[in-house]
Amino acid sequence: MELARNKRAYFDYDIQEKLEAGIELKGFEVKAVKSGRINLGGSYVIIRGDEAYLINTDIQPYQPKNTPENYDPHRNRKLLLNASEIRYLLGKAKETSLTLIPLRVYLKRNLIKLEIGLGRSRKAKDKRDLLKKRSDIREIREAKRK
Repeated sequence: MELARNKRAYFDYDIQEKLEAGIELKGFEVKAVKSGRINLGGSYVIIRGDEAYLINTDIQPYQPKNTPENYDPHRNRKLLLNASEIRYLLGKAKETSLTLIPLRVYLKRNLIKLEIGLGRSRKAKDKRDLLKKRSDIREIREAKRK
């Protein structure tokens, strides 16, 4: 079951590869994410040392009055990946100048998972071409309906 999707990432980046990771969350954050109070807009993944982190993801509290006073909804969250997966991502990101982008958050056997994409940034012309292509497909679909 999908909980959140980063629609902007599919427009701004040409996704080359996808990878699944777990997210280290606090108990009250889990309940908030399962209720859909997560926003991936503007978030990204970085690798520091031997660990991967999800940066700038907004998780609003499930019950604002019951959350700790010092809770930061934009705090950095550690991603649960194997050492070999982290080395692979680091190598790919440096070697081919790809960016690590969070694509979607979903449930898998009642566990919260994050889909990370290795993407190359699109140029403005590529974005215009993509919009034109989508528009053409939409027009063809509408013509078929009539």
